[in-house]
Amino acid sequence: MGSNGDLNANSQCLSSTGDLVLDKAVNQWMAWDKNPQTRKQMESLVREGHVVELRRRLCSRMTFGTAGLRAEMGAGFACINDLTVIQSTQGMYKYLAKYFPDLKTRGLVVGFDTRAQTSSGCTSERLARLTAAVMLCKDIPVYLFSTYVPTPFVPYAVMKYEAAAGVMITASHNRKEDNGYKVYWHNGAQISSPHDKEILHCIEENTEPWPESWNEHLVESSLLRRDPLEDVCRWYMEELNTICFHRELNAKSPLKFVHSSFHGVGHNYVQRAFQQFGFPPPIPVPEQKETDPDFSTVSCPNPEEGESVLELSLRLAEREEAHIVVATDPDADRLAVAERNGNFGWKVFTGNELAALLGWWMLFNWKEAHPDPADTETVYMLATTVSSKILKAFARIEGFHFEETLPGFKWIGKRIHELTKTGKEVIFSFEESIGFLCGNMVLDKDGVSTATVVAEMAAYLHTKNLSLNKQLINIYEIYGYHVSRTSYVLCSDPLTIHRIFSRLRNFGGPGDYPELCGDYCITHIRDVTTGYDSSQPDKKCNGVVATLRTSGTEPKIKYYSEFCAVPGERDISSLEEELRKVTTALVEEFLEPDKNNLLRRSV
Repeated sequence: MGSNGDLNANSQCLSSTGDLVLDKAVNQWMAWDKNPQTRKQMESLVREGHVVELRRRLCSRMTFGTAGLRAEMGAGFACINDLTVIQSTQGMYKYLAKYFPDLKTRGLVVGFDTRAQTSSGCTSERLARLTAAVMLCKDIPVYLFSTYVPTPFVPYAVMKYEAAAGVMITASHNRKEDNGYKVYWHNGAQISSPHDKEILHCIEENTEPWPESWNEHLVESSLLRRDPLEDVCRWYMEELNTICFHRELNAKSPLKFVHSSFHGVGHNYVQRAFQQFGFPPPIPVPEQKETDPDFSTVSCPNPEEGESVLELSLRLAEREEAHIVVATDPDADRLAVAERNGNFGWKVFTGNELAALLGWWMLFNWKEAHPDPADTETVYMLATTVSSKILKAFARIEGFHFEETLPGFKWIGKRIHELTKTGKEVIFSFEESIGFLCGNMVLDKDGVSTATVVAEMAAYLHTKNLSLNKQLINIYEIYGYHVSRTSYVLCSDPLTIHRIFSRLRNFGGPGDYPELCGDYCITHIRDVTTGYDSSQPDKKCNGVVATLRTSGTEPKIKYYSEFCAVPGERDISSLEEELRKVTTALVEEFLEPDKNNLLRRSV
């Protein structure tokens, strides 16, 4: 490093920066990376002396979060790019080869979404091809989809082909700059401990690319590459019949539906799924029907953000006199739903509200087919711990089993697999961030199948002169109102996040958690990270459940609160006001947004 702080570089080697670790990382990158665009990015960072940025990109590696590896696209070991995907797949190969003696007969499934970035030359399709190339050069069969597919198609294909694992290149609903590497185990669920840690260890031991790992043309030339698209589409659509209960009624329904695919993969697959259920295809939002990696018509590609990002869908529905809008996120594993609310605009359902409706619907149809009450002994519903407790209320009255898992659908998928092996039947699962699974044909959330289930439920309720919203009220009347608030603050600084949660763990002194939240007494604290749990059998909860957690995929601190009322309590306005007060106290006292420079949700 010169006296002016500049770094000098050519394409092969760099002069000393004074930081031996950074010097080594820069030189390793330039020696290994064969992508001209990311090499150019790295050379530019070195030439312009961006030492802090170089450390951020080169001196750490991605780790598996709630949805696999996910980061911005661009040069550096901490980013998603050609080199890090090759390294990740080499580590995957090494681990799978040790774990599966029959890996050469099982193979790997690889899928991708429509993301692309011109500046780095990274596209999901290219990253998928490189993933396939690493396996093919080691004589491992690869089921590589020939075009973009919904994320749930990958775990579905893993189960159908009995593959060793699956990889989906996607960043789901993240901002356009991001991409990801989502890994599924042979059971069709996302990988969890210890496999994620073992794979990371193997990645770290196999960072230098093998010569043939860059040969993406193996996808065309290798006899071990197979395109599963046609078979998987056919099998998937046929298996939708297991969660379709009223096809004849669907075919006669006067309801019209609008679908937005948010510039992602969902359009063709949702069209086909509706037809499988007996419906005409939903009306597509023309501006969002085609794939667009810039997501140019929305402020963010996450339908969970509500009415502001659903504007084009809602306006089209009004013109077409459609009553229901369904919107899949860019990789079609999540689903947002809105319903025309008479003359009062639109009701956009939260994930928790949709779960109440879908849970009721799946149970209603299961009971129709199983009139013996004793059969409920084998029935389960699952939800993540940060989600609404409404299914727990269902189970208490209806007699089936309900379980909670850690946040992230990978834990739900793993638990479904375990329960299914013992003869149990999981008929519905969800996470509050609009992730749903009706039945168990896939062990991950699935926006495509859920869209058709919502349509069928709406069509059935219409024959009873009920809307989705009216039925939601009926559900709350029977099982108790569950009023929830979910939001987030943005924070990109790990040190700030650590300080916030460390303060909570030592609120009144070392190891002392808070006892009050505003004017409210805290009766039970559970810290999943440390294993601390203050619950006692003789303590009674006031009905409010609140959770703070960091996102596993985005720079967010999320907060969740819910008032679980007993059946018969109908003063909703007072419940909502009470919840608002608790949530405000939770955010202001525990997160301290102004003091910690946290950005509040603006959408």
